[in-house]
Amino acid sequence: MKLNELEKNLNATHRRKIVGRGRGSGLGKTSGKGHKGQNARSGGGVRAVFEGGQTPLYRRLPKRGFSNYEFKTTYATINVSDLNRFDNGTVVTPALLKEVGLVKNQLDGIKVLGNGNLEKKLTVQAHKFSKTAVEKIEKSGSKIEVM
Repeated sequence: MKLNELEKNLNATHRRKIVGRGRGSGLGKTSGKGHKGQNARSGGGVRAVFEGGQTPLYRRLPKRGFSNYEFKTTYATINVSDLNRFDNGTVVTPALLKEVGLVKNQLDGIKVLGNGNLEKKLTVQAHKFSKTAVEKIEKSGSKIEVM
C-alpha cells in the first residue's frame, strides 16, 4: 500500500448537523437548545461531576488512607538485551545511555531489567538492577556498579 493509493472510506464520515437554519432541518430558531437557561448560553452548561447543587459524590465519600504519589520514585528502564549494542569493555553510564538514545530522560534514576541476554563484557553503571538482570550481567562476565 502506498500513500497515493489510499482511498477515503465513504461510510466512515457523517455530514455535520446544520443548526440554526429553517426549512426542514428541525433545528431552526433555538438550534435544539430550548429557550434561555444556562445550557442555551454560549459557553453554558455544567461540569461533568456537577449534581445540581447536591453535595457531590467526591465530597460525600470519606477520605481514607495515605498516598505517597507525589513523592514516589520512577525509574527510566532498559533491558539487558539493549546493552548488546555497546562494544566489549565499554563503561555504560547513564550519560552514555542518553547520548545513544536508549533513555530519553533519566527521571529519578535508571533501572536495568533482566529481559534478554547479554553477550558482551561491559561495566554497567545504574541506580538499580533487578535480580534477573544482576544474574545475567554477571553470567556474561560483566561488572555491575550501583550509583
